[in-house]
Amino acid sequence: MTIQFLGAAGEVTGSKHLLTTSKGKKILLDCGMFQGKGMETDADNRQLGFDPAELDAVILSHAHIDHSGLIPYIWSLGFRGDVICTPATRDLCALMFVDTAFILAQDVRWYNKKMARLHKPTITPLFDANQAQRCMKQFITVDYGHTYRVSDDVTVSFINSGHMLGSAIVNVEVTENGEKKRIAFTGDIGRAHSHILCEPQPFPQCDYLICESTYGNRLHEDSLVSEEQLLGVVEDTCVYKKGKLIIPSFSVGRTQEIVYVLNQLYNDGRLPHIPVYVDSPLSVNATHIFRMYLDSLNEDVQETMRFDPDPFGFNTLHYITDIRESKALNNSTEPCIIISASGMMEAGRIKHHVANHISDPACTILIVGYCTPTSLGARIQDPKRQWVSIFGYDHRIKAQITKIEGFSGHGDYKEMIAYLTACQDVTRIKHTFIVHGEQAAQEAYKDHLYEAGFRDISIPQKADTIEL
Repeated sequence: MTIQFLGAAGEVTGSKHLLTTSKGKKILLDCGMFQGKGMETDADNRQLGFDPAELDAVILSHAHIDHSGLIPYIWSLGFRGDVICTPATRDLCALMFVDTAFILAQDVRWYNKKMARLHKPTITPLFDANQAQRCMKQFITVDYGHTYRVSDDVTVSFINSGHMLGSAIVNVEVTENGEKKRIAFTGDIGRAHSHILCEPQPFPQCDYLICESTYGNRLHEDSLVSEEQLLGVVEDTCVYKKGKLIIPSFSVGRTQEIVYVLNQLYNDGRLPHIPVYVDSPLSVNATHIFRMYLDSLNEDVQETMRFDPDPFGFNTLHYITDIRESKALNNSTEPCIIISASGMMEAGRIKHHVANHISDPACTILIVGYCTPTSLGARIQDPKRQWVSIFGYDHRIKAQITKIEGFSGHGDYKEMIAYLTACQDVTRIKHTFIVHGEQAAQEAYKDHLYEAGFRDISIPQKADTIEL
């Protein structure tokens, strides 16, 4: 059996790892889209490194687009195998693929206009809404803790990874020549203490570990500290400076967590009486799915629901889908909170909100998650940068740029190692592969793993193929 690393190798997007068994079965762990560089990633996304028609199955760790977003694309190229994931992941993918198709169409339309002016070749989107919908027929859902037989020699099971709704540690067992080989793919590992999600659950002993490393060189603040920090930013921006608080946030997971914390502050009578807007059609629809799975959220949410039947709604909260209402927010002068997607500010309505408010010193742009180094979200955090280009226009950075680490959906290196060592005998792991991280984070995480007793650790590069 071999494994080939085709994405999220030396970077944090495009998660794709191809298993090929001795019998020729081809199984892809995740099928993620490269993100964070605008149209620069288009060529990377088209260069898959495999023939989709030859794939027997795709196993998804979770629904985030950097882990799932190329499924409609490989379907358009002939993939007709099974897509295996948890029920919540399937429900979220059905929303997110169509939303991504809309964003792709917008990006390509803008790009093609630019190419036409330069008399250069134009392109077509990776996939359209019809393909995004039709590929959903390939999905098969498996509950946490259940085993699914992918083929005669391959089984898979999912364990809750605590990263987002439906996210999972993927446990693959392959039988070759009478020997069982157990592979654990972490996808993304969640926090030990989340505002809404259950903590990562123990997974079975593995022989080979493929582990993320997004925060392999960093530590997070306590979640309770992040709540107080959020309240402080709200009061400083909206009460004292009478400005707007703009929060770029991923539509699925991060938005619901922030809304839940604001809901708690509202229930406690601590949230200033100002409007809160969730301005993202995808966020609105995703929140409906979260409401469908309330019983799978953590004990804090269950306790809240004893007196508050909707932990994602309060009187001053408004969910916006209409584009006219979204545009009206930019013309309004009232202090408010605007939560909008995407989290890296590379697409969606948030880009317009940032463009309209980044030069206003009364406003704050609050970063609540990871941004790839090339994204707009990372560029505006550079303290030396005074100007930033958005939609082809330069904007002076006068708004306050603030970051709260505690809302991250990724565990830091101490949380991840504590989790792994609690459920694995590290001396029995034959090899650990570090993926899904920038180089500095991966190198640091490798050192931390060695200190924790791990051995035989490597950081694969894109297209590396390794015999297991």
